[in-house]
Amino acid sequence: MTIDSVLARIEAGLEPPSITRREVVLVAGPWLAGATGVVAALRHRLPEFTVLEVGELAAGEAPTAVVFVASATAPLTESDCALVDVVSADTDAVLGVVTKIDVHRTWREVLDADRALLASRAARYGQVVWVGAAAAPDLGAPVIDDLVTSLSAMLADDTLGRRNRLRAWENRLMAADDADGVAGVAALRDQRAALLRRFRLDKSERNIAMRSQVQQARVQLSYLARARCASVRAELQHSVATMTRREFGDFTQEVHRRAVEVSGGLQQETARHLAEVGQQLGLAVEPALDSGPVVQVGAAPLRSRSAETRLMMLLGAGFGLGVALTLSRLFADLAPRWAVGGALGGAAVGLAAALWVVGIRGLLHERAVLDRWVVEVTGGLRIAVEEWVATRVLAAEASWGRAAAERDAVDGVDMEETVARIDAGIRAQTVRLARAAAARERAVAAVRDEFDRGKPPIVAF
Repeated sequence: MTIDSVLARIEAGLEPPSITRREVVLVAGPWLAGATGVVAALRHRLPEFTVLEVGELAAGEAPTAVVFVASATAPLTESDCALVDVVSADTDAVLGVVTKIDVHRTWREVLDADRALLASRAARYGQVVWVGAAAAPDLGAPVIDDLVTSLSAMLADDTLGRRNRLRAWENRLMAADDADGVAGVAALRDQRAALLRRFRLDKSERNIAMRSQVQQARVQLSYLARARCASVRAELQHSVATMTRREFGDFTQEVHRRAVEVSGGLQQETARHLAEVGQQLGLAVEPALDSGPVVQVGAAPLRSRSAETRLMMLLGAGFGLGVALTLSRLFADLAPRWAVGGALGGAAVGLAAALWVVGIRGLLHERAVLDRWVVEVTGGLRIAVEEWVATRVLAAEASWGRAAAERDAVDGVDMEETVARIDAGIRAQTVRLARAAAARERAVAAVRDEFDRGKPPIVAF
């Protein structure tokens, strides 16, 4: 049973190594290690074999044997070891050569260090044969007999083809990775994280938007209430300033009508504004309250003012007496014959002036009283409407909060279902990848058993 059939039974559909094996010897090594000289020497001593450098081998092609050239100047570096891994990935036959032994007396120490370094890097390098050589010495003939002998023996080994095939299979299995499956799991995890992040961000943005809109509504409606009350107060004060006594009786009804008008207008404006905010937020608001701001307007305080009346009558009488005496004296001096008539006329004019002063002073007093009353009524109205606006906005905020909580709950259920589907996909992909990895591990073990036993393994199922 060949290794290909054994691996096919372990993992159905496993593709064989996609390489082209060429009957060539590949010489590789770090820069200035002497690889070019080794290539020239081998081509001269072993003309029956094709010897190539790294750049002469096309991608996807694998050599039959690899000669790795290292300088005797210093031990291998990490990059040199990585180069060995690359050039011998699909080839089991590797021969190590330490060059320039003609000028470096410590080349044996360097060779031992290189052998130990590669052996510690991978178990397969423990079987690598190392030799010293001087392919292009400054003086004398090239020293490559050990290299030619070791390479010829390696190429004459009957198991070389089978070992190279096994090495190619091992490299194929070790490098095999379900890139699509891993990328799919990563994509699902990224999708899950993105969905959760978007859900939390949207929820935070909606909450912030709701709080912002509520604060704006509270400020705007409170300002509107204050502005309406201030406007009504100014209008009523202007009416008081131009009011006559006959209009005093209807003033209380006028103030009550204007207060009710302000209350009703503010109710409509508040309902409209909150409805617009709810529409912007995508949340339903509870219907407006049936009761509006409490408007309390009592009777105008035109109280009895006996003390003020007596004082005004006294002042008016004094003013009228002064006018009467002035006119009587004027007539007595200018027309003595009209002295009696002037005295009577002055008395009449003085009485009229006294009555006018008393009436005007009473009207101004009543206007001042009404003005203070208007200020009190509009102040109370402002307090009532501001309290009502605050209560209405608070009720709307509570309503929006409940609606937002219900919406978040529905969105949360949908998100949980989506995340559950993604988690199920991740678990399925992970299980599939684990099974594929286990199958690859069994295949690698089969290949290594083949290396150890030198014959196809028997696989039990």
